[in-house]
Amino acid sequence: MTRISDFRLLATGQTLSWIGNGFQTVALAVAVIRAGGGARDLGLVMACSVAAMLACTLFGGVWADRLQPQRVMVVSDLVRLLGAAAMAVMFAVGDYHLLLLCALATISAGAGSFFSPAMIALKPLLVPVDKRQAANATLSMLQTGSSVAGPALGGLTVAALGAPAGFAINAASFLASMAAALLLRVRAERGPHASMLRELADGWREVSRRDWLVGGLFGATVYHIANGVILVLVQVVAIERLGGAAAAGFIASAEGLGGVIGAAVAMRLRPKRLLRAGWLTLMLMPLWALAYVWPAQLTAVLAGAVIGYAGLIYFDVAWETAIQDNVPHRALGRVGSWDFLTSFIAMPVGNVLAGPLAHAYGTDRVLTVSAAVLFTAALSQLFIPGTRRLTRATPLQATLS
Repeated sequence: MTRISDFRLLATGQTLSWIGNGFQTVALAVAVIRAGGGARDLGLVMACSVAAMLACTLFGGVWADRLQPQRVMVVSDLVRLLGAAAMAVMFAVGDYHLLLLCALATISAGAGSFFSPAMIALKPLLVPVDKRQAANATLSMLQTGSSVAGPALGGLTVAALGAPAGFAINAASFLASMAAALLLRVRAERGPHASMLRELADGWREVSRRDWLVGGLFGATVYHIANGVILVLVQVVAIERLGGAAAAGFIASAEGLGGVIGAAVAMRLRPKRLLRAGWLTLMLMPLWALAYVWPAQLTAVLAGAVIGYAGLIYFDVAWETAIQDNVPHRALGRVGSWDFLTSFIAMPVGNVLAGPLAHAYGTDRVLTVSAAVLFTAALSQLFIPGTRRLTRATPLQATLS
């Protein structure tokens, strides 16, 4: 089996899994509310998931660098399959228990925290160095499309067949992902390992010795706090000023379209200084946020969503490719887990701040300032020498790393 065949297997399994996650997102909300749990129970379940991801992500990075990445992915998928199946059974028999649901959500989210770093470590093994950017763009396009198709199909399925069907389809999607990982034949070189804490520290040292990576993580943290504020407030504006639920749906579709366009551009536009180009395209995102303030019309917001999310996804491809090109593979899972953790912590902070800030200063003013923060966070990276100078790796450089 060739590496390209392995990549196609991964892409197929992941696409099915990403679509399946959309089914569970809808099924969980519907199941809890129809069981009488309400917003309080749903919020508690979601909080348990977040806490598990925060607690497990760095350890997931260590194990991704200790073992063959696909083995970690298989175990993670198996745990999440059982979790989704258990949720399906619980709601199918009508025996709702909040504590059990929280436990299942915690275990499933924790397992997912091991999957993500393992996939980060696996991807550069599946394609040649000169194909990495295109491969990352392909996966970004598939993920973006799945994030639109999954909830839409999930909503139709849950409406027709009930929430247990949504959980069952998600369980089946984990089975497909697990089967794809089991068929992969690529192997990573793995040496002896040290203590868990030592390996965690070694992962951070790989981050700290690269100015573009340290700057990028801190810049992304600031960016995601501001974006967390924006993501809450734009929903309010869409519902109250731009046309209600229908407008929110159109905007979500425009964001998905922008993501697909950004990934398509990333497949073809391959500048030598890709990371610098990525930060430049990220500066398009404030246009999306500002469109809610001026001209504050749905057509302008839709255009801003397409342009902004195209820039965002192009940046995502550039950032991931830079990490794959320049971080030794033996530490890729741990570096990826630090990257994921810093972004993941920041977003909920912004979500929490959105309401109080809007109440104190007004929604339009907070959106304007938050958009300025997005722009500044991206612009600041261009003053880091490593960001300006970093170039794409050659096959020889990749072999030496």
